[in-house]
Amino acid sequence: MTAPSSALRGVLVAFGAYAVFAFSDASIKILHGGVPAYQIAFIGALFGCAALPFIKGRDDSWLDIVRSTNRTLWLLRFVCGAIGAIASIITFTKLPMAEAFCLLFLLPSFVTILSVIFLREDVRWQRWAAVIVGFIGVLIVLRPGFRELSGGHLAAAIGGLVAAISIVIMRKMGPAEKRLSLYGAALLGTLAVSGILMLSEMVVPSPRQWLFIASYGLLGAAGNVLLMTAARLAPANLVAPPQYSQMLWAIAFGYLIFDDTIDLPMAAGIVLIVCSGLLTLAREKKRGTPLPRAVVSADNQAPLATSVDETGDVERPAQTAPHAISHA
Repeated sequence: MTAPSSALRGVLVAFGAYAVFAFSDASIKILHGGVPAYQIAFIGALFGCAALPFIKGRDDSWLDIVRSTNRTLWLLRFVCGAIGAIASIITFTKLPMAEAFCLLFLLPSFVTILSVIFLREDVRWQRWAAVIVGFIGVLIVLRPGFRELSGGHLAAAIGGLVAAISIVIMRKMGPAEKRLSLYGAALLGTLAVSGILMLSEMVVPSPRQWLFIASYGLLGAAGNVLLMTAARLAPANLVAPPQYSQMLWAIAFGYLIFDDTIDLPMAAGIVLIVCSGLLTLAREKKRGTPLPRAVVSADNQAPLATSVDETGDVERPAQTAPHAISHA
């Protein structure tokens, strides 16, 4: 297969992966909060185990799920995975899908800020300009003082922040950390934390609710596998931008299923946020900043960029997510 042909296939697979993530997110929205967020996160993580055979490398051991080259950072990703999964579920439960993605797409801006603080990256004025544009877009969408903000907005901000922390962790740990370990940290964190929270309140889902909880978990796992496949076929700078196609799916789902509407200020804010993210990706490509490896993230809501190592294997993050979110 020629390089251009492979790259095109990779981009198309990436578009498919982010579409799958969007359908997973819509499954949460359809539940309308009928099942507690931490219960959805726990059951979704169980279904997310379906991705493990595809993530495990030929030379990996299943014990690599809990092994790490840096236990402190592994535990931090463990916690971030749990918080991100629960926060994203609350976000999509309480907010219109397009508005939820607007806030979650602040991820690149958060990554830029955290990279300066913790990785001592040299960030030029162009990337700071992108960060400012992104936050202006969010202010336009939220219009604080002119409309009521909810716990869903706070959950979205938390979800974007912990997804950014996960990406910075992956950059810090480097390619030596196996993707099975990185995925396992977020997966086990979600299972442990949400499992404990479930003890205080648990409901028995109806058959219809089981259908959409399974859809959330299985589609999230499928999205991760597809995104890893895309990362093997195309370079990171081509695989990452299609994550913003999730906004089109969000608008379509909102209009066709959830009776959501988008006014002119929100549309303008969406454009600014998407431009901010694309500008950040373009600057990182130009400066050669290493992007996180393929979205191997238990939290498929976190929209994450992808990259491939010199052997052609996926290095790691999703999310993904997300996810995109990002499915970090």
